[in-house]
Amino acid sequence: MVIFFGKYVIIKTPSNQLGLPPGPTPLPFIGCTIQMLLNRPTFRWIEELMAQFKTPILCIRLGPSTHVIVVSCPNLACEFLRKQDIVFSSRPETLSTYLVSDGYKTTILSPPGYQWKKMRTILVHDVLSPPIHKCLQPKRDKEANHLLSYIHNQIEKHATPTDSGLVNIRETSHHFFGNWIRMMIFGTRFFGDGMEDGGPGEEETEHVASVFTILKYLYAFSIIDFFPWLGGKIDFDGHKKIIRTAIQRVRKYQDRLIDERIQMWNEGVRKVKDDVLDVLINHESPKLTAEEIKAQILEIMLAAIDNPSNAIEWAMAEMINEPTILKRASAELDHEVGRNRLVEEGDLPQLNYIKACLKEAFRLHPFAPFNFPHVSMKNTTVAGYFIPKGSHVLLSRPGLGRNPNVWMDPMRFDPDRHLDVEGKQVVLSDNDLRMLSFSTGRRGCPGVVLGSTITTMMLARMVQGFTWEAPPNESVIKLDENDDGLSISTHNFKEKKYQFSYVHLVILIYV
Repeated sequence: MVIFFGKYVIIKTPSNQLGLPPGPTPLPFIGCTIQMLLNRPTFRWIEELMAQFKTPILCIRLGPSTHVIVVSCPNLACEFLRKQDIVFSSRPETLSTYLVSDGYKTTILSPPGYQWKKMRTILVHDVLSPPIHKCLQPKRDKEANHLLSYIHNQIEKHATPTDSGLVNIRETSHHFFGNWIRMMIFGTRFFGDGMEDGGPGEEETEHVASVFTILKYLYAFSIIDFFPWLGGKIDFDGHKKIIRTAIQRVRKYQDRLIDERIQMWNEGVRKVKDDVLDVLINHESPKLTAEEIKAQILEIMLAAIDNPSNAIEWAMAEMINEPTILKRASAELDHEVGRNRLVEEGDLPQLNYIKACLKEAFRLHPFAPFNFPHVSMKNTTVAGYFIPKGSHVLLSRPGLGRNPNVWMDPMRFDPDRHLDVEGKQVVLSDNDLRMLSFSTGRRGCPGVVLGSTITTMMLARMVQGFTWEAPPNESVIKLDENDDGLSISTHNFKEKKYQFSYVHLVILIYV
């Protein structure tokens, strides 16, 4: 009976007398909560609704009063996040964001106010500034070298006289970006001793896995968030316990290092600022508390691993399936860098095809179905629709990047579509919001340059250093998404590994 009623409500066409965007008819007090619970994962249900209503803007009411507005049209997206950026510059206050930000002490997750402005200013002008970016380049170079050394060690470990090695690209990318952000923040690659082959130890594996758990349950349409009267006391769907546990696992490694470093500065043992943690500890006017530093570092961790590692995995899978694309990327490296040295950050502006491959991966295969939600700070109108104050606005990353009205043959991996203007440098973001690789506007990602740099460097080093092909007995890599997410399905192979044979350049340098 409930299932039948839920199905009926989903397909019923609303009258929309209030001028709201089209969407399913909500029930009194609970809205469309029942339908949402019957149709997990929620983002798949939302995709189906947008297809059923044949609309690029959808309104779903959850709980007694929360309107969730989903957008898949670039023009509408620009209306929300450019033309009316000030109106939609807030964030929803949810249980998950409260826990992750330690009571909204951070930048990305905090609602507007003094704390948000303070932390964003510090992040933009002190942590991610051009001088700091340049100062930390040696650490990035060190990790780029470590990447090739690590992959080479995997060859030595797994290769046989009749077969070349196997590399788990997902684990490798998680390892590289985890190493990179730990090196940038703490000046160390590992929390523990690591493995003999340069791989992550138990500490790093647990840390990265917990980061991904937090991301999975952040803004995860938890029932608690749409029924304020629950007051966070009833863990209806179990999200509260899961995210608390994941936060504890991440912070048990990070907070110890932060406390030790603060003590070193207080006692005069440390005197030179060598990483991001040093910058935060020594920031003056205003001085940050230990709690603010710990919360902000957790947030930086959450922003550093997921998006670039997913882009690398999808890009490599697509390129392996299209050898002409992989060959062209390798040829660009040969032409711009040569075979007598490794690609460096200074070469990246000339690697337009490598960047086009990554941009296409961001377009076609985003890590998350939506951007972090924006909240309307007042009643407004967009495209002739009434958007109530307090509405949660979500941009559909697949909806934008795969929009057939914007992209020709949208489901095809085609880097050339980003090379329209000869001589113009390819950037991984899109100002017209035809795709969403990095967020934009007042809530835009302040780490676009850094994120683009490290992602491009990893792909360039992997393509330059190794020759890649599908695993044994597999003609192509199956490009299926997970049922509950947008990453490559782990059911495609018993082990998520891609075969390769290595080139002479890397052997000369690292053996």
